Amino acid sequence: MLDTKFIDDLARQISGSLPAGLREMQQDVEKNIHSLLQATLGKLDLVTREEFDVQRKVLARTREKLEQLEQTLAKLEERKP
Repeated sequence: MLDTKFIDDLARQISGSLPAGLREMQQDVEKNIHSLLQATLGKLDLVTREEFDVQRKVLARTREKLEQLEQTLAKLEERKP
């Protein structure tokens, strides 16, 4: 799920950088930018930081197990006549 605070802040920054003549429509522009950002970012296959951290830990454990298995295999191959 996307962080709506991030999208709100980004939309506010973009609308705040508009020329002075467009600032009178700032709320409307900010709302439109917010909708556009949310739709665009929603199409991306993004994960939350928590999901990323969990997957990183899983990968680290998998690498450790792979290294152990490689060492075991090497020892077994050494004993092979």
